[in-house]
Amino acid sequence: DMRTAKLSNISWRLLHVWRRNGKVLLTTWYTNFLPPLLEPVFYVLAFGFGIGGMVGDFKFQGQEMSYLQFVAPGVVAVAVMFWSFFETTYSSFVRMYYQRTFDAMIATPLLVEDVIAGELLWGATKAFGAGTLMLCMLSAFGLTVWPSALWVLPLAAIGGLLFASMGLIVTSLSPKIEAFNLPIFLLIFPMFLFAGTFFPLEQLPAWAHNVAMVLPLTHVCALIRGACLNLPPAYLALHIAYVIVVASVLVLLALRLMHRRLIK
Repeated sequence: DMRTAKLSNISWRLLHVWRRNGKVLLTTWYTNFLPPLLEPVFYVLAFGFGIGGMVGDFKFQGQEMSYLQFVAPGVVAVAVMFWSFFETTYSSFVRMYYQRTFDAMIATPLLVEDVIAGELLWGATKAFGAGTLMLCMLSAFGLTVWPSALWVLPLAAIGGLLFASMGLIVTSLSPKIEAFNLPIFLLIFPMFLFAGTFFPLEQLPAWAHNVAMVLPLTHVCALIRGACLNLPPAYLALHIAYVIVVASVLVLLALRLMHRRLIK
């Protein structure tokens, strides 16, 4: 059935989609390169000298640290979410709906599944790139512990794939580009604020803590913070299992829903 997406249809040809997006990025590299370089600097200034000055040192998982040390890994996790999600929502929608790039690609030997998988890989790549650049910048400020911080790189890739899949699901269901405002307001913004990025989840009431544990960013953030600080989170196996299982499910769902959207 041509209307059903098949994993077996994905081939190495997806790299053509990935490479095409990469070439477009290189034409405007400065607008893509500067934000992940400067973002951590702004956060260091705001949280290190601003909020950090008021909060002072506190204990997290039995270790004394500054507020800036706690927040820095959360900044990386947020970047992983933002860069992959916004790439597969706004950018993918423009390629699909306005530029008709996907239609042009499908007219070649590329299959629909190759195009979708290429988009997912590209979203994960942008998250990986942003995470890598930010990790280097935070290391320059002495805010990471090596070599455990190297785990941030595979975490950024897997987390990027998870949020890229989430973005592509939103794209597959959105009739117009304005429709993205709703999932951003109801899902991305709450994750940004309440997934343990800016304060320990233990600060939340029990019900809010339980809600936070359902959010993907909570688990990505816990793992990235554990890697950056060399402080493995209490529920390490749970966090890893959650990220791998949810990423796998969302990839399959994105593939199915985008396939349905593209062959209408």
